[in-house]
Amino acid sequence: MEEKSYIINRLLQGKFTLIAEIGVNYYDIARERAITPMEAAKLMIDEAAHAGIHAVKFQTYRAQTLAAADSPSYWDLTEESTRSQRELFKKFDSFGYPEYLKLSAHAKAAGIEFLSTPFDFESADYLNEMMEVYKISSSDLSNIPFIEHQAKKDKPILLSTGASNLPEIERAVDTIRKFNERPLALLHCVLQYPTHIENANLNKIITLKEQFPDLIIGYSDHTKPTPEFEVITTAYNLGALCVEKHFTLDKTLKGNDHYHAMDPDDARQILSRIEHMDVIRGSYELSCLDCESAARENARRSIVTAVDIAAGTVITEQMLTFKRPGKGISPDRMEEVCGKVAAVDLKEDTILMEDMLKEAVEEDM
Repeated sequence: MEEKSYIINRLLQGKFTLIAEIGVNYYDIARERAITPMEAAKLMIDEAAHAGIHAVKFQTYRAQTLAAADSPSYWDLTEESTRSQRELFKKFDSFGYPEYLKLSAHAKAAGIEFLSTPFDFESADYLNEMMEVYKISSSDLSNIPFIEHQAKKDKPILLSTGASNLPEIERAVDTIRKFNERPLALLHCVLQYPTHIENANLNKIITLKEQFPDLIIGYSDHTKPTPEFEVITTAYNLGALCVEKHFTLDKTLKGNDHYHAMDPDDARQILSRIEHMDVIRGSYELSCLDCESAARENARRSIVTAVDIAAGTVITEQMLTFKRPGKGISPDRMEEVCGKVAAVDLKEDTILMEDMLKEAVEEDM
């Protein structure tokens, strides 16, 4: 059954899918450019669409319901100096139902899919009418009541697996499957902001594929972009079809999620490299390629006469050898050839063809 979600249909077809995690970065873009947060959010949607990104994703929360007053930071304080989660989130939680409704409509008009990760029951409910896919954060992987609530919406789900172990992932997946048989993607993720290259642990992608062979596997990336984008291309080659990465219009901005984000040019580079990777990877089919046809004929061997053979002579193995090219009778038919009779005189070093042989009759023997 075809899904309503563009990105889920891509994933079901085995196509690489890039999600721009705008999150709440538009607040800083708004301050930098002296525009409203809504204008900045729409601008970021447009830039993502122009870069060829397949979906944009926001984060929907209220600081008061997300973090207790005593909620220490878990990010690099040299990049984001706020030491309290609640205090940080208070800076970026002014949008609600009316704003996200406008953003979802703007994304649709821009030709890009809209998602937002809900962090409370209220936002999970009102976002339902705006999006065709739910994204569950790594931070809520053990929040079974909240996972159950979203699973009951009966929509595809992207579930990040950062800072978790296998039994926790299995429990979350089992919870979803009790209420929801729609496509489910597990995204390998490392909850370190930024994630150092040596901590990317991309082999977890292989393990997720082995442990959950019926699910879509992806990757939520928090590493700083490099010129080669080797983390994302490696993740793709290991089996991550869906890649989610934070998105900004200015990677030099301090704080929040700009310092490990991709910008539109990065996104174009990533998509170009993945497209090139697809060309290199080619087909899974085990068959001779069109480009190999000449080599197949000329580099393979044929059965060739090792001596002169007079017409009427019964062919024996000692009379034959194998040489290139492969346009004659293949060596794998050696037993079939031996015992037949030469239909014509055959000079030494003749490539045997079908019409040069005939079946032996009693008098020939």
